[in-house]
Amino acid sequence: MEGLPEIAFAGRSNVGKSSLLNRLLNRRQLAGTSKTPGKTRTLNYYRVNEALHFVDLPGYGYAKRGQQERRQWAELINGYLDTRTSLRGILHLMDARHDPTARDVELANWLMQFDRPFLVVATKADKLPGSRQKSRLDRTRDLLSRVGEFDLVPFSAVSGQGRLAVWSWIRHVIEE
Repeated sequence: MEGLPEIAFAGRSNVGKSSLLNRLLNRRQLAGTSKTPGKTRTLNYYRVNEALHFVDLPGYGYAKRGQQERRQWAELINGYLDTRTSLRGILHLMDARHDPTARDVELANWLMQFDRPFLVVATKADKLPGSRQKSRLDRTRDLLSRVGEFDLVPFSAVSGQGRLAVWSWIRHVIEE
């Protein structure tokens, strides 16, 4: 699979990684979605226009799996993010409706430490009224500001909000 540049989709279980991927490519069910957390258990590669790969990573967090399986997932994800030479950037998804989890902060710290370009994508933004969306995103920025500087894009798989901004970021990191 190495060769084409790769953009990884990382985040907790059920945050909307597959929905983001589907919306970016304007495909309804290219990446399978589910209301049940933990459905993605492997690295799933999607070739985009013969130019790059999107890599849907297994989610972290509250999936009802055994400790050994969760540890294996962590090793798989950490190994991929740490060693993949064709990896150009990571879309770090967080639910816009909630504060970042401890694991969200941990991943952001890791990405900063290893100098991997990443974009925080605040998913499910359409579920927040406009008046509340700004304050929630400001709070997320504030809570993550201790990690370092980062860009944050509100995103909705339903309305397409943020789609062009995410594509712009992807083009930028691939061209660097």
